[in-house]
Amino acid sequence: QVQLVDSGGDLVQEGGSLRLSCVASGKILGSYTMGWFRQPPGKEREFLAAITWDGIRTVHADSVKGRFTASRDNAGKLVYLQMDSLKLEDTAIYYCACATSRLSVPTTDDQYRYWGQGTQVTVSS
Repeated sequence: QVQLVDSGGDLVQEGGSLRLSCVASGKILGSYTMGWFRQPPGKEREFLAAITWDGIRTVHADSVKGRFTASRDNAGKLVYLQMDSLKLEDTAIYYCACATSRLSVPTTDDQYRYWGQGTQVTVSS
């Protein structure tokens, strides 16, 4: 059974940094595009970033471009989301997800079939 486990969420001050991690069981991590999403309180889930299986192609949402960076380590079966210059509005539950594709970078959640359990990021002033 495929499992994704998110971690790294924490309480951080505005302007600070965090790195989220996602570890996957089995061979899935090295085979498919991986994505990051978040769900702020009272809002819908939104796309943040995606990275192809080989790490060559990435896409980031405009709201986080230049501040967040997705990367992956297939040898270690890990995907990361480096978050810098955090803002109050970045407060949310963050999820990693495994897409159904290898070479594209989908930005809608219906293109992802496996999800982590989520990790809470809270940015304080």
